[in-house]
Amino acid sequence: MSLLAALQFLTRVPIRLRREPSLSKTVAWFPVAGALIGAAVGGTAAGMWHLTSPLVAAAVAVTIGLLITGAFHEDGLGDMADAFGGGWTIERRLEILKDSRHGTYGVTAICASVVLRIVSLGALPGPLDMFTAAIAAHTMARVAAVAMAGSMRLATNTGLGADYGRSSTPLRAGVGCASGIAIATLAVGWWAAPLVVAAAVAATGAGLLARRKIGGISGDVLGAAEQVAECLCLVVLSALALHR
Repeated sequence: MSLLAALQFLTRVPIRLRREPSLSKTVAWFPVAGALIGAAVGGTAAGMWHLTSPLVAAAVAVTIGLLITGAFHEDGLGDMADAFGGGWTIERRLEILKDSRHGTYGVTAICASVVLRIVSLGALPGPLDMFTAAIAAHTMARVAAVAMAGSMRLATNTGLGADYGRSSTPLRAGVGCASGIAIATLAVGWWAAPLVVAAAVAATGAGLLARRKIGGISGDVLGAAEQVAECLCLVVLSALALHR
């Protein structure tokens, strides 16, 4: 039930639940849902490995990921870039975060994220590497968001981010993070260790920036942290694969 609720929240997959899910239980399942999304992305890349070039396979795979999630996290990254790059006061930044439109900062951030993921995934040396890397990166990216939701102060008391932030206790966030790290370890072995560092850097960096700019985190900040963590993880994995 909680896993289905997590997939319902994080993806555009049409999932109907018989009853209202528990928000506190759902958050802990985000890394597992991320692993499933990563499996779809990595499976697409691996399946196309022998049909086209690695870069094209990676581009198609990342596009599949965007379709599955509805560019959910990319929207948060764009909103955060616009708000923090173009807002001069806390009030103005919060106003921009609520605006569904994207400006120059937001579009640039989203494009950079997509390019980094495609190039990093396409740089991996084989279909199995692509498959496991996508699983690990998507999982650890959600670990970063869950860790933030369970440990950082909220900027506002409204919105989905606030709802999930209030519902995420440190214990449930810890369980979610532990499960995500375990999945990443199963996927890429000891390479999960530097991925934990990458996710921590993304979560800490986004959290500190958000605290300075708007006084705490929001749903958009969580989405932005997921994107930064996913990019960092794929960059790290491509570097490790190159030097093994």
